Amino acid sequence: MSEGAYQRLWESSHVTLQELLDQEQPLLEPVPDRERQSFQYRLASLYLHYLGLLRRFDTVYDQMVQPQKRRLLRRLLDGVAGRVLELKDELVHADLCENHCLDRVLQDLKLTPADLEVPIPKYFLLEQSTTVRERGLILAEILSRLEPVSSQKSVTGMHRTEAIILVQKAERARQGRLRATFMQEIRRDEEQDRRIQEDGWHKFSQGQAAVTIQKVWKGYLQRKCTQQDRRMEMEFIGMLPSPNQVEHLSIISQARLVEDVRRLRQMEKEEEFRAAMVKAHDSLVETEGPDMKEKMKEQIRQWFIECHDLTGRFPDYPDASSGGSYSIFADKTPEQVRMELEMQVQENRKKEQEKSKEKGKDEKEKKKGKEEKAKKGEVDAVLQVLPSKFIPRICAGHEEYLNTWKNRCESIHPSQNYDSETLREEKRKEVELEIRIQVDELMRQELRNLRLAVDKEEERPLRAPKKTPGKKTGKKKEKDLTSDRSVESLYEELVISGLLRKSESVALKDYIGDFLYLGSTLSLAKKLPMPSLFDIRQNVALYAVLRLGSPDIHIMAPLIRSILLVGPSGMGKKMLVKAVCTETGANLFDLSPENLLGKYPGRNGTQMMVHIVFKVARLLQPSVIWIGSAEKNFYKKIPKEDKEMDPKRIKKDLTKALRLLTPGDRVMLIGTTSRPQLAEMRGLCRVYERILFMPRPDYASRYVLWKRMIEARGIQPTQHLDISALAKVSDGYTPGHILQAIQSVLSERRFLQLSKRPLVASEFLGQLVKLDPVYREEEESLKDWYFKTPLGKKSMKHRVDQLEAEEAKLDKEKKKRK
Repeated sequence: MSEGAYQRLWESSHVTLQELLDQEQPLLEPVPDRERQSFQYRLASLYLHYLGLLRRFDTVYDQMVQPQKRRLLRRLLDGVAGRVLELKDELVHADLCENHCLDRVLQDLKLTPADLEVPIPKYFLLEQSTTVRERGLILAEILSRLEPVSSQKSVTGMHRTEAIILVQKAERARQGRLRATFMQEIRRDEEQDRRIQEDGWHKFSQGQAAVTIQKVWKGYLQRKCTQQDRRMEMEFIGMLPSPNQVEHLSIISQARLVEDVRRLRQMEKEEEFRAAMVKAHDSLVETEGPDMKEKMKEQIRQWFIECHDLTGRFPDYPDASSGGSYSIFADKTPEQVRMELEMQVQENRKKEQEKSKEKGKDEKEKKKGKEEKAKKGEVDAVLQVLPSKFIPRICAGHEEYLNTWKNRCESIHPSQNYDSETLREEKRKEVELEIRIQVDELMRQELRNLRLAVDKEEERPLRAPKKTPGKKTGKKKEKDLTSDRSVESLYEELVISGLLRKSESVALKDYIGDFLYLGSTLSLAKKLPMPSLFDIRQNVALYAVLRLGSPDIHIMAPLIRSILLVGPSGMGKKMLVKAVCTETGANLFDLSPENLLGKYPGRNGTQMMVHIVFKVARLLQPSVIWIGSAEKNFYKKIPKEDKEMDPKRIKKDLTKALRLLTPGDRVMLIGTTSRPQLAEMRGLCRVYERILFMPRPDYASRYVLWKRMIEARGIQPTQHLDISALAKVSDGYTPGHILQAIQSVLSERRFLQLSKRPLVASEFLGQLVKLDPVYREEEESLKDWYFKTPLGKKSMKHRVDQLEAEEAKLDKEKKKRK
């Protein structure tokens, strides 16, 4: 795409953004609970539109070259991503579950499941690639020091006689196989000759033989043409991959090369822009700085005089933390300030008169409200979206686009250089703020002198804000147990002890799964839809990746400190943890009970270990703290075999450390478990704020798993391989089981035989039989546990209330008919 194409995409994105901002205000109005379905539909529709907008802004930001536009796009991109997270949170509160049945909404909006995929902004990794690379080198250097000097594995020797006997056995076996194959071919040829002689081939005449050959040949040609036409038709409608894969790959590689070239241009333009920013700042300080300073002083002196004339005393000068004199004037003239002061004096008098009247009215209204509620008995629950923290930011960015860039003629800057006029305007505001800080210091001193000279009074002390009884003003800060140590030494200690690990590179898109196409249908049939692998991937992207990837998003988005992944073994829980680290460039800390055995013993040792882990995680954020077998930290009763590792020893310190995480601390605790029933429910749910249940894959996900995993081995499935049958018979098997079966069947030897003997579904059945599936009883046990969690309880209660309401309606209708 050219620069003009990205510009047009940006323009169309702002048209969509304006439409979405117009839909935001009606959502703030409260809705009764009986209209829950329409409320959920509106939320889901807005959520899908914002996802599409996020995808477009990410594309434009990744390829736009002009540096000033990129800064605006970055603010809009982070704002839209934050709004997506807020809407996800609202959907959870409205649906009372982590997964949402959006198939009907997708159909109404004429979208595909691909539009539901959560886009991960590319800048997450691109902008911190250098940091991640340096951290990887440090980690590799520490690990290399831990390895023994002789890294070569000692190979056990073999006697010469034994080696000769082994080679002789292998050679005799090879010759025997060749001889057997040769004899089999001879016997087959002899049998064929015998049958020809018995049938009497000489009874065909020359004409009959020619006709027979023509029939066979024409039939072969027709079948070949039919297969070719059918294949072309299937390729055209997208049901089969194009055979011209080489050309397709070359186009993709060429497009990626163009993208990389544009990113290099971005870096060049960014360096030019930063140099211009410094130059413009220095120029403004020299040329316009003195005039700004005098103008501000005159404005503040005028304010002193006006306040003294109106109130008879000089005003208190605003503190630097509240913005200084900027909070008073904010681009106002002295006449406007004087008018405001007069209005404030009049308003204060009116408020004092109205307060006494309002007290009486409020008491009467409260009494009336209580009486009305008592008459009605019960009040309908109300659904309402909370005010967004990101909408003001998005609106500000949208306004800046309309005022600055919408009607800008792009032919002025064809080389995508920065706009000097816009730069000077931005820098002028920064210079004003810098000069205002200096002026405020001077004018505070001048105000003290005026008070001493005119009012004969000393400086009035600032009043401390009143403390409400029973409420704490702030959180207790954690005591730093390692204040005398550097971050580098703590980092090295964690690596040596095995608590900080090198994460494998796994993309989140490699967690394969398909969309739940029948979610709404199952809900209408009074069946509870379970999350698909697609839903799990999206939830991990929303709860972990988007939050950890950007500090601007994390500091304003709804705070989530921890996630628990619950599901049978082989569902890919560890893979998702690695994918979060890969997509965000996060450090991986391992606090699994098995990994803590024999490390940091004693009560003080445990406290020190948790402190060091969370301290390093905060200082080198983003970070992921993983706890495998998370149920062991909250055992109801510790089994005998686990008593030695003392799995519950970090429970208290972990809870305390999690509470100290605040918005801006990009640290995420992710637990994984396949046996949550063994844990104490209350303690587990107190530590893990979001619980994601991972059931066995459904048919659609199994079909995609078989197909993609076979293709990942470099094999293109043919018509001989019935993937649909494989997906059907593998019901109950996890993605891990399917991968094991494929790896067992597709050996190197079998790969070489594919040209002569294509793959068939029956080859995988033997390997699947050897594996133990996830039985229905095990999954039902996990479901029962999940519905005892806080969110699961709410979901079940709401479901029961719905069924009772429908039964009551049916009873009323029956009575009316009678």
